[in-house]
Amino acid sequence: MSPMIREELAGDIAAIRRLNTSAFESDAEAKLVDALRAAGGLVLSLVAEVDGEIVGHIAFSPVVVESRGHTTDGVGLAPMAVAPAYRRQGIGGRLIDVGLRRLHVAGHRFCVVLGHADYYLRHGFIKASQFGIRWERPVPEDIFFVRELVPEGLTGVSGTVRYRAEFEAV
Repeated sequence: MSPMIREELAGDIAAIRRLNTSAFESDAEAKLVDALRAAGGLVLSLVAEVDGEIVGHIAFSPVVVESRGHTTDGVGLAPMAVAPAYRRQGIGGRLIDVGLRRLHVAGHRFCVVLGHADYYLRHGFIKASQFGIRWERPVPEDIFFVRELVPEGLTGVSGTVRYRAEFEAV
């Protein structure tokens, strides 16, 4: 069973909402995706489909890194959800890999993510603190990561990552 990874379609919105609600402890992530979509804040939104059912979703939205009045554009990965019955089958990894490849092709410089070290390190992310990059909220440095998407995409990049305003509600 290899899921088909594709961009979300208008007809997928309700299924994506249900998936995000079932995959997390609240509906905050589902509301975040809806708010980002409504505001035109999704750089890329992919779904994993098995036998016509959406079993995975990943969203990427714009971020900026600010340092001394200078900003650098990047993308943030959040949220990513896999239906409980389909976890530990590589679906999340496929969503990440396909998403990052598409972002690379589109010329995005880097991607940040807040998440589990043992998981995101396997997908080429490294601690953002190694580049002097931190999230605007206080979090342990071992759960905030960055990955370069193009050669030298992180050259000269350091400072504070700011997500879109829609994240403030989460």
